[in-house]
Amino acid sequence: MSLKQRVYLANAVLLGITVMGTIAMIWYTYKTEDLFTGIVERHIPMYQTAEALETSLLKQKGYLSYYLMDKNPEWLRQLADFKLNFESQLAYAKPLVTEAWEKEALARIESGYATYIAAKDRVLTLYEKGDPHAGAALHREVRANFFRIFELCEKFKTAHKNAIDLVVEGSRSDARNLRYIGLLAIVTVVLLSLLINYIFTRHILEPIRKLAAEADHLGEGRVSGNELAALKSSVHGLIENAEQTHAELVRSRESLMQSEKMALVGQLAAGTAHSIRNPLTSIKMRLFSLGRSGMSSDQQENISVISTEIGQINKILENFLEFSRPPKLTMKEQSPSLVVDNTLRLLEQRLKSYGVTVQLVRSEPLDDIRIDAGQFKEALANIIINACEAMEKGGRITITETMDSINTDRDTAVIRIQDSGPGIPASIQNEVFNPFFTTKDDGTGLGLSICFNIISEHGGCLMLDSQEGQGTCFTITLPAGEDVHGKDSDH
Repeated sequence: MSLKQRVYLANAVLLGITVMGTIAMIWYTYKTEDLFTGIVERHIPMYQTAEALETSLLKQKGYLSYYLMDKNPEWLRQLADFKLNFESQLAYAKPLVTEAWEKEALARIESGYATYIAAKDRVLTLYEKGDPHAGAALHREVRANFFRIFELCEKFKTAHKNAIDLVVEGSRSDARNLRYIGLLAIVTVVLLSLLINYIFTRHILEPIRKLAAEADHLGEGRVSGNELAALKSSVHGLIENAEQTHAELVRSRESLMQSEKMALVGQLAAGTAHSIRNPLTSIKMRLFSLGRSGMSSDQQENISVISTEIGQINKILENFLEFSRPPKLTMKEQSPSLVVDNTLRLLEQRLKSYGVTVQLVRSEPLDDIRIDAGQFKEALANIIINACEAMEKGGRITITETMDSINTDRDTAVIRIQDSGPGIPASIQNEVFNPFFTTKDDGTGLGLSICFNIISEHGGCLMLDSQEGQGTCFTITLPAGEDVHGKDSDH
């Protein structure tokens, strides 16, 4: 049986017991109401009527004897009142009887009472006619009839008293049974509640707690009292980690593709540079020799222009060679902040010539990490000079340094270089790190590619964020400290 079926079954039984208990209570209230309605409407009035008949009958005893002794008619008048009272009680009882034995009992009482009254009247007549002996004999028979009628009334009263006692005893028995059923229902509900709690805890909460502990992105396995909140927090942490990991994978893939393209272009650049450089060296030497021979001023100017252009070509070839040969880094423990300061001092005069001011945002120097200060300074200088050239009428460069925990493996030194230039169009942002891509008339398109290579060789990443009209931001991230496997960032 599955967990769902077990929980549903336990809840169904619990609900069934509750419904049956409620139905039993409702049934008992109706039954009790019927029982006491019968007692109040039938048995108690009949019992009271039987008692009233007895009382009225007892009050009629002796009045005839009192009259015969003193001939006071008041005794006969009172006897007539009690007779009328007995008959009215008997008439009141007749509509109340419903069962055959009740009707038979009332009929016997009525018949016996009629015989009793008729006999009393004959006794009075015999005494008034002067026949006391016959009257006394009949008077004894009247007394016997009296006791028979009284016994019938007593039986009628006792029958209804027993009926009342029987109803009360039946109600007590039903109440006891209902209490037993209620007690059994309580025990069953308690056991089922414990079973449901056990199922819920063992098969729902405990797996959720374990899942939350395993999903805890901190790996400490600490789960708060609210398992669902802890699981939600852990899942959110996993989603965030997955998003960060996906972003890092995308950046790594882009870096790998960029590196592959640079390797291919580098091989082409190296071969081309070597093929061109040797003839240029020969041409430069020949021009030097011509310059020392007697020539006119125009010829000297032409030779100077040719020499300058050859120098420009040679510079381009040097960039090709530098691009084609990834630098061999000399790594040392040093704060990148120190390299930033050295670069700004080196470019101080050049920044003034461009009309650019630099704002350095630094709460404290970055942690020491293993870097090649010379190569890193070259990358920084290249990015800053590009920013200056983009701001033709001067502007501001903001350099922000922070230590961030971008991933869970290690801390990261982050340097953001933001300029106030025109920005880079979105259509070409994916190409700025490609070799030989440039928007300058005299550019080689290798500056940012070389920067990208240098940062990648440091195990870091160079990212671009730019919007037209809002400037450009280059973000350099460098790993600091040791990763989770205890390896440092040396490459």
